Amino acid sequence: MKKDLLPIAIIGGGPVGLAAAAQLSLKRRPFILFEAGPTLGTSFLDYEHVRLFSTWRYNMDSAAKKLLKMHGKKLPDEELLPLAAEIVTDYLKPLGELPEIAPYVHLNSKVIHISRSGLDKMKDHNRENKPFLLIVENDGLYKEYEAGAVIDATGTWQNPNPLVSGGMQQKEYTFHSRLPDILNKDCATFSGKNIAVAGSGHSAFNTILDLLELQKSSPETEITWLVRGKVQQSLFGGGDTDQLAARGELGNRMKESVDAGLLRVEEECFIRQIERDENNRMLLTTSQKDKSKILGPYDEVIANTGSRPDFSFLREIRYQSDPSLESVPALAPLIDPNVHSCGTVRPHGEEELRQPEKDFYIVGAKSYGRAPTFLLATGYEQIRSVVAYLTGDLEASKRVELSLPETGVCSSRPVKLQQLAANSGKACC
Repeated sequence: MKKDLLPIAIIGGGPVGLAAAAQLSLKRRPFILFEAGPTLGTSFLDYEHVRLFSTWRYNMDSAAKKLLKMHGKKLPDEELLPLAAEIVTDYLKPLGELPEIAPYVHLNSKVIHISRSGLDKMKDHNRENKPFLLIVENDGLYKEYEAGAVIDATGTWQNPNPLVSGGMQQKEYTFHSRLPDILNKDCATFSGKNIAVAGSGHSAFNTILDLLELQKSSPETEITWLVRGKVQQSLFGGGDTDQLAARGELGNRMKESVDAGLLRVEEECFIRQIERDENNRMLLTTSQKDKSKILGPYDEVIANTGSRPDFSFLREIRYQSDPSLESVPALAPLIDPNVHSCGTVRPHGEEELRQPEKDFYIVGAKSYGRAPTFLLATGYEQIRSVVAYLTGDLEASKRVELSLPETGVCSSRPVKLQQLAANSGKACC
């Protein structure tokens, strides 16, 4: 079959993948969507108890809303803060059940390999005219699909960063690398225990604040916060100046807890090794200010240290990633936490997301690589632009239709900030 007549393959059934399906549906372009999990939005169910800090306004795609309204579906109140579970039940599930989308969704279908049909990565001849070939695993069986283009929206959630500094994973020791439901179903695991939490982002803040709430009914619960950097004001965000009020409040509550001495803080702490003592409790060998130190023993360790992209199934296509962030290369200067810490990223689209492999795109959280500042609204704008380009609307693909809420704080270095302003016509904040 001619490449242009083949469906566009979407990998990932989260909000960004479903946004691609909705956008393509409205453009009347055939698509096929593969989700590795048993339901749409599987990753959100891993932390279903967590309330997001962005309102529904920023969590729904415009094309998806249009489709839902066409079928008389009631949309959530845009000013409310959803639970992660509600992203699935109140948005993704109804969207995935629409007749324009449901027939083209394949659940429990993990894409394990992508190539150009009949070619390996090295072959040039007629490459751009060859369809993509996807190999998909479902219940131990393998099936091949051809596609005219591929949108990789697999995210990073299923690939947590290691607890040990420097990236080495010690698999023989288990620790929590998700967001446990500390106040409900996982309460017994943490109540009255000595617990360490590693990480300095919003996930770690959520975890620690839940542990502090647990401590009120279980005073013997001990909490240690392990931070690789210094604990300073910028770490807690913009507070009252954050345009996402719940995000600002989260940082404020965390800072107040630290200032009140409600938890032990180990800053500039790099974990070098994990061991178990005679009671099967965890000992962490750390390096702090060039001195070795053993922390613990801990009953439980929670690693909220972020995630990283999985490129293993892309080995036979030509893609690029930034050497440090593992993001799409053009995005790196805009999101590098070494340069600035805010979530206010200059709007970008198809042109910045292009890969050496024509008609292949990495979008959503995976396009940010290891950078932690991704918002769903950014992914929706990426998808709108990419789909416009793939369906021939070049003018729409270049148009900017995104305004993100500012964090109220940025650690930009002045020189780099000036460079960004010169390149984009505005600074990041």
